[in-house]
Amino acid sequence: MADLELISRMPESSTHATPLLFVHGAYAAAWCWQEHYLPYFAAQGFAAHALSLSGHGGSRGRQYLDTYSISHYVDDLREVAASLPVRPILIGHSMGGMVVQKFLEHENVPAVVLMASVPPRGLMNAALDMLLHRPGMLFDLNRTLGGGQPHLEALREALFHQPISDAMLKACYMRMQPESLRAIWDMSVFDLPSTSRMHRPPMLVLGAEHDRLIQASQVEKTAEIYDVVAEIFPAMGHGMMLEANWQDPAQRIRDWLIEQGF
Repeated sequence: MADLELISRMPESSTHATPLLFVHGAYAAAWCWQEHYLPYFAAQGFAAHALSLSGHGGSRGRQYLDTYSISHYVDDLREVAASLPVRPILIGHSMGGMVVQKFLEHENVPAVVLMASVPPRGLMNAALDMLLHRPGMLFDLNRTLGGGQPHLEALREALFHQPISDAMLKACYMRMQPESLRAIWDMSVFDLPSTSRMHRPPMLVLGAEHDRLIQASQVEKTAEIYDVVAEIFPAMGHGMMLEANWQDPAQRIRDWLIEQGF
């Protein structure tokens, strides 16, 4: 595994044989899992790993970011999954959920968790909803995350529903980055998952009641496509792993994994 950042937390006492591999969303990197989820799941006895996709965080190729496709990110995920001693359970957030779905076209894993994931039908409906109902937020968010003049209130509105301090919000902004335009177009129309070709491991689909980016109704449609029931967390926004009540979905994931025999 050359030049791909992998942040890991190992349990003091390993009570679960199957590791977890977390995949971040657009504009982020492995750091988004480092604050809460990696230590939480390590404390539950899981080996917990978070990947930074190419061009993100400490991984290779930041200078080539706009050339990277969703297929390229799938190759990153395949490379890291193959490097682990046991086939991992995949947990993907937002764009990371799309990467996981595309991965399943080619390979299988023991289980999958999709958190506020880009739907298999793509980003177009989400983008149209924002253009119709929150055009200012979309403009300010793209300007902020694309490296322009910071507009922290747009970031707050997009990612969080629960209170977050200005200091924490600024720290989050400082670690975010531009995203590959090619990957965004892939998620919108050019490289959507072929659900008929996908492996279907046990799947948990989670969403947030006040998600401004991937609305709860879209999460429910994703779950319907995969013949499962979506679980929507009240009073939460898109950044579920960084919200004040981050532990609620984390505990649900832990309980579900145990229910599945992991």
